[in-house]
Amino acid sequence: MADMKTKTGTTVIKNTKIADGVFDMTLRYPEGKAPSEVKPGQFVGVFMNDASKLLPRPISICGWDPEKRDLRLVYRVAGKGTKELSEASSGDAFEVLGILGNGYDIRVLAGKRVLLAGGGIGAPPLLGLANALAGAPVPAQVTAALGYRTADLFLKDEFEKTSRTVIATDDGTYGFHGNVIDAVRNELVREGELPFDVICACGPLPMLRAVKALAKEFSVPAYLSLEERMACGVGACLGCVVKTAGEDPHSHVHNARICTEGPVFKAEDVEI
Repeated sequence: MADMKTKTGTTVIKNTKIADGVFDMTLRYPEGKAPSEVKPGQFVGVFMNDASKLLPRPISICGWDPEKRDLRLVYRVAGKGTKELSEASSGDAFEVLGILGNGYDIRVLAGKRVLLAGGGIGAPPLLGLANALAGAPVPAQVTAALGYRTADLFLKDEFEKTSRTVIATDDGTYGFHGNVIDAVRNELVREGELPFDVICACGPLPMLRAVKALAKEFSVPAYLSLEERMACGVGACLGCVVKTAGEDPHSHVHNARICTEGPVFKAEDVEI
C-alpha cells in the first residue's frame, strides 16, 4: 500500500471532456501501490511531465474504486498544468502525490439528512461523498444543491442516482436562476423548516460564506471544503493558510493549513 505522502506512478485509463473546460480522468495505481484508504473530500497532487512545472497540481478526488485501483479526478482547465493534463491520452503516465488532506467524516453524517452544496468544480468531491453516504452501513438521506454557470450540467445525472437534486444556474438556462443558497431557500426551506440536519459544501469562497451564514441562521452544523492555491500540498510551505477561531496549541497562532488540517473544516472553526 502507498504511503499518504508518497509519489506514485499512475497510468491514465481515460480522460474525457464532459463540459466546457471540464475533464473526467481515471488514473490507475500499480498493483501493490494503491492507497490503503481514500475519503471523500481528500485530494492528490498530480505532477506534470513538463520538467518546467515543478510543483504538483492539487485536484480533489471525485471517486475511488479500490478493486480496480482507479482514482477518478474531475477537473477544470485553469492554467498550463491542467491544460497539459487535459491533453493526456489513455496509457500516458503521471506521478501522483498523496492521498492528501482531511476529508468528510462519513461516521458523523451517517443516518442524517445531509445537504450537499456545490458550486462549479466544487461538485466532483461532493459526488464522491454522495456515493459514500449512499453506501454507508447506515445510509444518509442526501439532497444535492448544485450551482453552474450555464446549463452545461456536468455530473448532474450521477448525483440524481443517490440524491434529490436542486440545480441553480447563473444565467437561468436551467433550474433556479441565481446562486445555490438562494435556490436552497426557494426550493427547500418551508416556513423555517429544514429538510436537512447538516450541510457539507465545496465551492468558491462567496458560496462557502453564504453556507456558513445559512448554517448559523438555522443552527445546523456545516462542513466546508476550502479551495485554495497550494504549493507543496503537505504543509511545509505555509502557502495555504486560513484564519481560525481557535488558537493552535503548538504554534499559538489563529491559522490552519488548508492542505493538512483541511481542506474540510467545521464552519465555526474557520474565519472566511
